[in-house]
Amino acid sequence: MNTARSLRDKWARGETAFGVWAALPDAFAAELMCVDGVDYICVDQQHGLVDYGEMVEMLRAIEGRRTAVPFTRVPVNQAWIIGKALDAGMQGVVVPMVNNRAEAAAAVTACRYSPRGVRSFGPVRASMVMNSRDVAVMGDSVLCFVMVETREAVEKIDEIAGTPGLDGIYVGPADLALGLGLQPDLDKEEPEHVAAVERILAACKKHGIVPGIQCGNGKAARKQADRGFRFVTFTKDSSLLPAAVGREVAAILGKDPAVKQASQKGYA
Repeated sequence: MNTARSLRDKWARGETAFGVWAALPDAFAAELMCVDGVDYICVDQQHGLVDYGEMVEMLRAIEGRRTAVPFTRVPVNQAWIIGKALDAGMQGVVVPMVNNRAEAAAAVTACRYSPRGVRSFGPVRASMVMNSRDVAVMGDSVLCFVMVETREAVEKIDEIAGTPGLDGIYVGPADLALGLGLQPDLDKEEPEHVAAVERILAACKKHGIVPGIQCGNGKAARKQADRGFRFVTFTKDSSLLPAAVGREVAAILGKDPAVKQASQKGYA
């Protein structure tokens, strides 16, 4: 299995990690997305249809392919939920709705063992996956990203980005748009949204952490990578399936398939 170390090495070289979002509660679907060029797969427990047991099976499927690093977006910023995902063997978490430094610190300490954190010791599966029971290996090596999705978080971005032990910030464009009074779509181009994202990116660079963002397609992902983002999601399974079926239906009916991709109507 690829571990968080492979992503850390990539970032140390100044490269971007590209990944996909897994919202469908199906291990085979997650397995199918483990193709060359996909650096990570994030199992979505917040807005996806995935429960804990299904997450574990999806994790095992991703591990079996030995190509992508398994991540999960936890449903809420709670220590026991974060710890349980990491105990299963997830190599990183994306924690939603973080609005200030205290909330960011809570996410970080939930990932780390004492004295750096409050994570309870019970690596029931992680110790096997990582071939170690050393708390430094299992606690310090996993990745902790927090999501900036509100106006408050943007206003406090410098204090969030400066949280000790935080590995990166992940932009959820749809929720961020809502927080700014805009329509909740991905790949936003409104000036206020662009400026907010730029402010987040600058804070990450200032504090030496990894900037991440959700995109609706590969073209948008390439643009954000060129902009400086280093943890970039370019699609998700629940958008790929209807988009692909729609293209084939258009071909059957002889219609022009050149319509706005369904993936751009997604969430983050």
